Amino acid sequence: MNSKSRSEHEMSRNRCVIFDLDGTLIESRYEIAYVINELRKHFALPPLPDEEIASYTGNGILKLVERAFHDAPEKIAEAQASALGFYQANLGKKTTLYPGVKDGLRRLHEAGYKLGVASNKPHTLCIPLLDILGIGCYISAVEGGNTGLAMKPDPAQLFSILQKTDSDPASSWMFGDNYTDLAAGKVAGMKTGFAAYGFGDPKDYTWDFRAEQFSEFTDHLTDNGSAAVCR
Repeated sequence: MNSKSRSEHEMSRNRCVIFDLDGTLIESRYEIAYVINELRKHFALPPLPDEEIASYTGNGILKLVERAFHDAPEKIAEAQASALGFYQANLGKKTTLYPGVKDGLRRLHEAGYKLGVASNKPHTLCIPLLDILGIGCYISAVEGGNTGLAMKPDPAQLFSILQKTDSDPASSWMFGDNYTDLAAGKVAGMKTGFAAYGFGDPKDYTWDFRAEQFSEFTDHLTDNGSAAVCR
């Protein structure tokens, strides 16, 4: 491909918005806390406060369980092996969309953005949860944890979604509430948005746009329109 053809190809590529899931699209801390405390109860351990468990999220299910079983290190491996089953049994029971998410995704979709989800939550939970919450129809590509791809802050999930949607990184966004999202987006050459309403920790990372609520981010990328909703 000559330089002119490459330039024309870049201009024709899609714009993509890749979202983190927990703490960005969904308020899931109470479900995560419930699942972890059910898991702890199974191993005869007392419950932990919801906010403490929320502080252990961001690096996948194995790390979450490791942190949540800090007081019983001899049980960590067995608890890690059991955790996915506890999640599956309670999927979506205590999780809700953040305000404005469904309408915002619809607006982005209709504005021509390809939409993706990159999460360190197990992949086998991500897709059914998106469908349970009624937003799966807007999402073109999903990369969850435990698929063989390195998890965020590594950019592998983002590169995969960009490739699947034929999107230009420089014209695309990574939007999330944790340093893992911001770090991955920067390495992938994308613009980054910080979901300040979530329960993640940005650490020392910076961003291109900060949103105190989901609609602020979608307003930044689109105008206020209305059309058919996802059903």
